Amino acid sequence: MHPLFLVIASTLLAGLAMPIGAAFASREQFKPEWLEKEFRHGVMAFGGGALLSAVALVLVPEGITRFKPWSASLFFIAGGLSFMFVDIILKKIDTAASQLTAMLSDFIPESIALGAAFATGKSSVFVLAGLIALQNLPEGFNAYCELKASSSYSSRTIVLIFAVMALLGPLVGVSGYLWLQDNPAIVAAIMLFASGGILYSIFQDIAPQAKLETYWAPPMGAVLGFVLGMAGFMMTP
Repeated sequence: MHPLFLVIASTLLAGLAMPIGAAFASREQFKPEWLEKEFRHGVMAFGGGALLSAVALVLVPEGITRFKPWSASLFFIAGGLSFMFVDIILKKIDTAASQLTAMLSDFIPESIALGAAFATGKSSVFVLAGLIALQNLPEGFNAYCELKASSSYSSRTIVLIFAVMALLGPLVGVSGYLWLQDNPAIVAAIMLFASGGILYSIFQDIAPQAKLETYWAPPMGAVLGFVLGMAGFMMTP
């Protein structure tokens, strides 16, 4: 199969995890209430674990191969600062879609990096695609809950919005594939930039919200999310 079709298919499938997570959130209902609460926090922690594995096992190892320590650190910090500034702006305008914006802020640079990684023949591309899908499931779940609680949109409308947003994956992924295949240093910089932003998001948004007083099971979601990424990384030839 031509790599371009693989880029389109992998980024689309990774993006469709967002509406799938939203659709699941629109239907899930656990009784008693404590189980529902614990499940939601577990899903959030799972997403954090998957994100952390993407940073630690794929994005940073691939990104640092093209740079000296100081320049790699610069791109990484720039990603964290950029996500921080977006967070500050969202707070100031008091938007009801902070989780949604954070989800897109992760998904777009990751899809660019994924498309470019296909162009450069990286062996870890399918692991990265799987990890993006894994993180998009709980992010879609959490963004749906936020929008549903703070807007008048129906469940069907929110899921449809997320499905349309999934099309951004192939669009930016193909752009990365066509324009960055001869620029591996730019691909590495994007990976490091996304890594810094993702790490900021984990500790600013996901980890604090995943904690639940007097409950100890939700953090195991982070362990499971990370171990899935680790297993996928170890199976990569």
